Amino acid sequence: MTSTVPNAVQHTDAAEPITMFGPDFPYAYDDFLAHPAGIGQIPATEHGTEVAVIGGGLSGIVAAYELMKMGLKPVVYEADEIGGRLRTVGFDGCDPELTAEMGAMRFPPSSTALQHYIDLVGLETRPFPNPLSPATPSTVVDLKGESHYARTIDDLPQVYRDVMDAWNRCLEEGADFSDMNRAMRERDVPRIREIWAKLVQKLDNQTFYGFLCDSDSFKSFRHREIFGQVGFGTGGWDTDFPNSILEILRVVYTEADDHHRGIVGGSQQLPLRLWDREPQKIVHWPLGTSLSSLHNGEPRPAVTRLNRTAGNRITVTDATGDIRTYPAAIFTGQSWLLLSKIDCDDALFPIDHWTAMERTHYMESSKLFVPVDRPFWLDKDEATGRDTMSMTLTDRMTRGTYLLDDGPDKPAVICLSYTWCDDSLKWLPLSPNERMDVMLKSLGEIYPDVDIRKHIIGNPVTVSWENEPWFMGAFKANLPGHYRYQRRLFTHFMQDRLPADRRGLFLAGDDISWTAGWAEGAVQTALNAVWGVMTRFGGATDATNPGPGDVFDDIAPVELPED
Repeated sequence: MTSTVPNAVQHTDAAEPITMFGPDFPYAYDDFLAHPAGIGQIPATEHGTEVAVIGGGLSGIVAAYELMKMGLKPVVYEADEIGGRLRTVGFDGCDPELTAEMGAMRFPPSSTALQHYIDLVGLETRPFPNPLSPATPSTVVDLKGESHYARTIDDLPQVYRDVMDAWNRCLEEGADFSDMNRAMRERDVPRIREIWAKLVQKLDNQTFYGFLCDSDSFKSFRHREIFGQVGFGTGGWDTDFPNSILEILRVVYTEADDHHRGIVGGSQQLPLRLWDREPQKIVHWPLGTSLSSLHNGEPRPAVTRLNRTAGNRITVTDATGDIRTYPAAIFTGQSWLLLSKIDCDDALFPIDHWTAMERTHYMESSKLFVPVDRPFWLDKDEATGRDTMSMTLTDRMTRGTYLLDDGPDKPAVICLSYTWCDDSLKWLPLSPNERMDVMLKSLGEIYPDVDIRKHIIGNPVTVSWENEPWFMGAFKANLPGHYRYQRRLFTHFMQDRLPADRRGLFLAGDDISWTAGWAEGAVQTALNAVWGVMTRFGGATDATNPGPGDVFDDIAPVELPED
């Protein structure tokens, strides 16, 4: 059991592994990637053609890697550094192996397309120490000044188990949880679509909090309050209460918040290794070709302007003033950049797509890490026999504190605080050291006999994603009524539905997906965009391995009426 408040259904290892394709577009991207026929090819006459890929995060690097394998020449533009929100940093003056994950740090096994690339580049994963997970020695839940120490949920007071039961009943009564989870596990596409179509129509206008309030199981305000502060899987979810319940159902149906694993050595290795990888199966380019070699080691700089030019081509101006024109381009950055940081022609997208981008709702998020001399939290309190310190969930400023080690005799890392939305904004005006001081004060109230500061061996590292100029937020989270907007963005890769003069520029990235905030969504939308570019150049998939666009009409997301 990994969740503080676990999902309603417990699974056996023998069951078919679930995949995070989501209920909106139940396409098996993992099978597509694993098929021996490959994911498609283009006519030889198009080999070597340049395609702009704007953004060097995971989505951009996956798209560029697959386009290169097809024989196209991706030209990657990156404003900052390869990796995007897969950002792994070190601590000045400390062992370089001591790192902090400023963005993505935990990945569910249901991220099966992501796992394809993790395996491809030879990265290792290990269980991530979420609240009450088997990888977590102990958890402390501290609410309203009262702390409870636990190794499993059975160690917590009865009210927490009551909240767990309320959430399970709420999911069953209001969202057909067991039926949908079973259908997704069995990849029963007709049943998935049948269940989800009804729920989208019923719940698109409902908030997460409203969904709880409508359930007889959550009539108690106290239960709703505890659930918001402790939540399920990774911790408290009250910062998601204003968001669409559909966003939350996607998470629980796909087990996105369960059984998390971290990438040994840091998640940024994934895009960096793909950047340097020399694929053994490659068309047009000689063996030994990599994205790095095609770029002489460095991507192009930030894009400052995008516009359409004669022949319906995409013209890209970068920060050096260099202007290049392409027959196709993929944009993988966060969509708000197209509204502000990048000078764009209105003609790039249909007006409805511009509206969808303008309505995108991004969540704020902040983290702060410190390096410590050793995992002192594993020391036992002589009086109680308990761990000196634990993974901590609290209603204090820190909210979530994670303890990360690589063995008892090695330096370790503490994520003193991981917060979202309003909780993140509370940190925004503070310097790293000011943030650390407040966090240590909060934790000192929970652990009055523990001197965390004496173990710190380096300066803190921190991030507030809403203050990052090339991100402006951590990840997308739809508000009630946003389903139609998300559908427009996700289906944009099906460009035969668009006016002829609005084609050729493709959207990708996790905020275009149905599973924003998860690296799996970045991979899936990258593959959608690759299919779109391939089709634009007259290419096709093998008949035995149809791509996402080939089966689109059979599994397209539910379309709600506009009037």
